[in-house]
Amino acid sequence: MILLASTNKQTLLCWKSVLSGQDFLYSCSTFSALKKNLLLQNPNLVLLDYDLSGFTGPRSIQELLSNDKKNKIIVSGPHLSDETEWNLFKAGIKGYYQDTNSPEQINKVINAVLQGELWIRRTLTHRILRELIKTTHEKKHSEQSIQTAIAGLTHREHEIALLVAQGESNKSIAHQLTITERTVKAHLTEIFKKLRVTDRVKAALIIKDFMQSR
Repeated sequence: MILLASTNKQTLLCWKSVLSGQDFLYSCSTFSALKKNLLLQNPNLVLLDYDLSGFTGPRSIQELLSNDKKNKIIVSGPHLSDETEWNLFKAGIKGYYQDTNSPEQINKVINAVLQGELWIRRTLTHRILRELIKTTHEKKHSEQSIQTAIAGLTHREHEIALLVAQGESNKSIAHQLTITERTVKAHLTEIFKKLRVTDRVKAALIIKDFMQSR
């Protein structure tokens, strides 16, 4: 099913004409109606008019995708700045085309997105590459920092960190390692400092993630 969202009746008529071969179309004329029907109808695709009443751009896209990021959204509208269009893609849309496009071009966009592709202007593809490089670099740097921090733990700190990751309390850790709770707390202070966290929950998540990735 394809969900159509536009306040403009002519736009909806145009879309329905272009998509006349589709089994089922459902239309709504406000952003609030779109949000409601996105949950109720579970469409294969959303065709969204940038001028839809109540639509505010990237933030609205994030709202629509908050329940299911797999939803495919194509936005149609006027010529936008590179920055605005890029922010829509970063928010999660799968395609953008100008509302002056021909019916044949609209069908190309829809078919491409339904097949799992992105429909994005070539002038913006270099931004995707830069973003991928940046994300990969940041992830690698983060992983290296965590590995270095964990490697910097003493044998006793490492023992305690593993027990914290298993959900053990200070009292239980003290009993298992035959040390006082005060000593456990002192070690935890050092562990938090080395891992650059402020509480045991964050420390536990870091240790768990590290152990699972090994």
